[in-house]
Amino acid sequence: MFKNLIGGEWVEGPRTTRNINPSDTRDVVGEYAQADAAQARQAVAAAQQAFGAWSLSTPQQRFDILDAAGTEILARRAALGDLLAREEGKTLPEAIGEVVRAGNIFKFFAGEALRTGGEVLPSVRPGVGVEVTREPVGVVGLITPWNFPIAIPAWKIAPALACGNTVVFKPAELVPGSAWALADILQRAGLPAGVFNLVMGRGVEVGQVLLDDPRVAAISFTGSVATGQRIAAACVARMAKFQLEMGGKNPMVVLDDADLDIAVAAALNSGFSSTGQRCTASSRLIVTDGIHDRFVAAMAERIASLKVDDARKAGTDIGPVVDQSQLEQDLEYLDIGRAEGARLLGGERIEHNADGAPGFYLRPALFTETTAAMRINREEIFGPVVSVMRAKNYDEALALANDSPFGLSAGIATSSLKHATHFKRHMQAGMVMVNLPTAGVDFHVPFGGRKGSSYGPREQGRYAAEFYTTVKTAYTQA
Repeated sequence: MFKNLIGGEWVEGPRTTRNINPSDTRDVVGEYAQADAAQARQAVAAAQQAFGAWSLSTPQQRFDILDAAGTEILARRAALGDLLAREEGKTLPEAIGEVVRAGNIFKFFAGEALRTGGEVLPSVRPGVGVEVTREPVGVVGLITPWNFPIAIPAWKIAPALACGNTVVFKPAELVPGSAWALADILQRAGLPAGVFNLVMGRGVEVGQVLLDDPRVAAISFTGSVATGQRIAAACVARMAKFQLEMGGKNPMVVLDDADLDIAVAAALNSGFSSTGQRCTASSRLIVTDGIHDRFVAAMAERIASLKVDDARKAGTDIGPVVDQSQLEQDLEYLDIGRAEGARLLGGERIEHNADGAPGFYLRPALFTETTAAMRINREEIFGPVVSVMRAKNYDEALALANDSPFGLSAGIATSSLKHATHFKRHMQAGMVMVNLPTAGVDFHVPFGGRKGSSYGPREQGRYAAEFYTTVKTAYTQA
């Protein structure tokens, strides 16, 4: 059984859960301990006790530990990628790519531990000096989703530790394997006891402790809008710092002057990679009249050729949906789209893979003849389901793209520098791509959105320090 990590010790929980392979539901990845509220409070206490010494640790100490963790992650990319693909269902090449990103994130923030900056300024008063520095905020609670089970934890844990905070980490219940492996790596990298704590368990127990405990100074969360709103309310009530990354309904605009091959490749990657289970997935394709029919025909042809199979099998293009609940949600939205009058291509349920193993398989689905008012174009589906909307021209396409309560990522396929430049400025999203998929952000640059997609400082890159530190201004009379 894989245990929780509390105060530097591996601890059994009051119960366990089975980690199931969505590519083959007969395959149990492992038995993982489930913490309860009491163990979550123990983890918070351990983090609070460790904070004093860790917050005053040297940049070299933090660099050495984070760099060692990153080195091991990269060295074990094949094995960790196989574990990730087995428990989450994204294809093996994607899973290995995610592991590499996690390793690079740890190495980047190892360097950031050495690059902590500040300012020395003259006061307006004679003989007085001013120093502006950053200090860690304290115990940080990290709550992560199942769709990127090692990369998203990495881009929260690494900056939190680099800035001198201590961590209580609650991963998603569906993907404990990658979380446990990461905790094991950090433990062996030399972190002092209590600096990093892993508490696997249910949100209503473990997550609620992190929200309510006054010793937790900050919460960083990635997940659903509804949960994010509850976290915001709880943190405001006790004046804790919070950072939210939530939903997306990301558009990709395809203009008449686009290179058709580039546009189709970007749309396929955006909509169907990782089985469409990405907050940056482009599920709204907004296509102008002149290229619409050719684009839809090319998309339909490419989608029909995609191989849906076991995530770890060579040649698989799309793995399974993560679990039965997510599969049922996807199928429900397919029914909703048909009832709304959209035309559906694909979307068939597949009970078994090519080897006869039962799994949560769904062929990629493309809705055409859709309108902006349809639920399939308003609500995040989080599966391999993409809609196409027709637009008369660029101006209408831009208006449709911005007609959403979300604003995470957006893309445009065009050969026009004028339209690309205008789109980058006027698209209401935190990240904008030109002739590229809407997913795929480098590990050293900020990640985040606008409107209902995000709240608080950006994640990743040097901008991460905005959340994981607090600013102090100190005056000295000479």
